[in-house]
Amino acid sequence: MRWFIFILIYILVDVYAFQAIRTFSKSAVLSVIYVFISLAFLAAFIYTLSTLDRSRGIEVREMYMLGWFLAFFVPKLILVLLMFGEDILRLLVASYNRFFTEQTSFELPSRRKFISALALGVAAIPFASLIYGMYRGKYRYRVLSYSLEFEDLPEAFEGYRITQISDIHSGSFDDAEKIIYGIDLINEQKSDVILFTGDLVNNFAHEMKDWTGLFSKLKAKDGVYSVLGNHDYGDYADWESQAAKTENLNTLNKLQRDMGWRLLLNEHVFLERGNSRIALVGVENWGAGFKQAGDIDKASNGLMPQDFKVVMSHDPTYWSERLKNDPNNYQLTLSGHTHGMQFGIEIPGFIRWSPVQYRYDNWAGIYKEAGKVLNVNRGFGYLGYPGRVGIWPEVTVIELRRRLK
Repeated sequence: MRWFIFILIYILVDVYAFQAIRTFSKSAVLSVIYVFISLAFLAAFIYTLSTLDRSRGIEVREMYMLGWFLAFFVPKLILVLLMFGEDILRLLVASYNRFFTEQTSFELPSRRKFISALALGVAAIPFASLIYGMYRGKYRYRVLSYSLEFEDLPEAFEGYRITQISDIHSGSFDDAEKIIYGIDLINEQKSDVILFTGDLVNNFAHEMKDWTGLFSKLKAKDGVYSVLGNHDYGDYADWESQAAKTENLNTLNKLQRDMGWRLLLNEHVFLERGNSRIALVGVENWGAGFKQAGDIDKASNGLMPQDFKVVMSHDPTYWSERLKNDPNNYQLTLSGHTHGMQFGIEIPGFIRWSPVQYRYDNWAGIYKEAGKVLNVNRGFGYLGYPGRVGIWPEVTVIELRRRLK
């Protein structure tokens, strides 16, 4: 039944979009090409979805199928909305003319052709953007730097630099040279510590097989630390047994240790400068609607409210649900998870929008509430749609500063 509904909606959208193309051009060849491509993409998309195997997870070629489908279908939705809006306007004007004027027709072929051409031009923008996102945007790494002030930061940590990365999703990678560039970019920041806030893989530990050598090159004075994200537990795959699933997680955890990363599983460590120290607290994933293994009480056992703390928590909802108002005083939290939905518009000082904001209050960048600070990293990698449009892959650099009382 769900396939019937999907195909029906697709055909209805396609028929309407086809009318716009026919209005713009009467070419029979163009019509045949359009119908062939449209039906081919529908068939390929249905075949891809119907043959997905959760025991192996979504593969790169399947992501590209999804990407190309979106690149052809989303513009048609926009085309239909514009043309439908024009049809509604014509209907309203025609009704008005019929009942209140002597004019009987509102149909202007030249006007209709102009609207069709305009709609096709507008629809070309998301088409080009989605294609660009798949082949360039997903590796368009950018460094975002923040200077954050705290009254209770130990003086010895004035100017301390943290590089945060998140959501690597190694099972999606398809260009080693671009990944090398991204890793070099991280090391070039020469931060005191590198923190990874979860989702190393899509589902399986073996997805990191070809990338461990590269990511083991990440170096910082105080080391590289990590936590688990919701995808790292293997919850979105089918397993032959619970033992196999557990073994996968254990392999992933060992792999991080082999890369020289310190994985924090509801625990904390201290970063020291002379006689001063700050606590680095790593919780397992806790998310609204996702796996809830995070335990901040266990992770911070023995810490006092006056201790300065940096919390690594993959899902930002843990900050809003628990951390920002906790009396134990968690000054800075670093999260990821949302990817900024890999799609949106960000023009500093003017606009910041993504559909993901209707799901998450805190979805990208810095948030400050109740004297606490959260940074949501937009992610290093990608998942599902194999690209990024407007929300580029991110390396965050945070400099800690003392605020004078």
